[in-house]
Amino acid sequence: MSIFLFILLNNIAPIFLIIYLGYILSKKFNLDIASLSKLNFYIFVPALSLVKIYQTDIDTNLLKVLLYAVVFLGVLMTVATIIARFRGYSTSMKNAFKNSIMFYNSGNFALPLVTLVFADTQYAAYAVSIQIMVLLVQTLTTNTLGFYNAGRGQMHYKETIKKVFRMPPAYAVMLGIMLKWIPYDFTQSFLWPAINYMKNGLVPVALLTLGVQLSLTKFNFRNIEVYLTSLVRLIGGPVLAYLLILFLRIDGVMAQVLLISSSVPSAVNTALIAVEFDNEPDFASQVVLTTTVLSLFTLTGVIFISKYIF
Repeated sequence: MSIFLFILLNNIAPIFLIIYLGYILSKKFNLDIASLSKLNFYIFVPALSLVKIYQTDIDTNLLKVLLYAVVFLGVLMTVATIIARFRGYSTSMKNAFKNSIMFYNSGNFALPLVTLVFADTQYAAYAVSIQIMVLLVQTLTTNTLGFYNAGRGQMHYKETIKKVFRMPPAYAVMLGIMLKWIPYDFTQSFLWPAINYMKNGLVPVALLTLGVQLSLTKFNFRNIEVYLTSLVRLIGGPVLAYLLILFLRIDGVMAQVLLISSSVPSAVNTALIAVEFDNEPDFASQVVLTTTVLSLFTLTGVIFISKYIF
């Protein structure tokens, strides 16, 4: 029950409060979704990407987590592609579907959740380190492959690649990697506080942007594709993660963290990317909302199962 209440009060409630504020403000003031999207992808997302990559120390003991995260992403992409083909989706819908399955809320949702689950154990710091490795892979791929997928829904692949490399997040990722090799602590630079301020702005502004997008969304509560996507993300994700964990012979705390992490909702960024590329934004926004609500029930089950089987 404590886990259930924690998820409700510390993850679901704050997220929905900020989304609701964005929804109300948009209805009252007719906020410009395109401008908010630009703020996210030209300021806040690059700042977060740079900080996360620069400050993440990759322990050699955690390289197996990186391997898992990359392979898991590939498995999700393959499964999503097969389902999309079977369902006969258009190119734009197929790529929006893939993004919603592949990219999940590994940062502001999974990280505090993992922190709570292992808070009173000797493995607390280790569990957080594992989740940060997953977050690193998700950040890198969301801001490259995620853009590419969304762009392919509307553009030729050559134009999509050009647009991806016109987006600042790709360069923030590369800059973060380059700075790690320079023997200077850039957190002491006079620019670092400004970058941190921008990084901290991503979550509230992204959620407000989602609220604005939802105010413009024509909801279809009978849209079977939204529920199918939610099912694959929240149930299929953990099942595939479990099989991969067994295949890679991961056990103990690492296995528990990876299984829990695999079952969180679709990332808010998938909706923001859909808006930026005009790639099924209504569908992507509804999926984020639906998976976030339903995860309240599915996550508690996954957490219990993870402790039981590992």
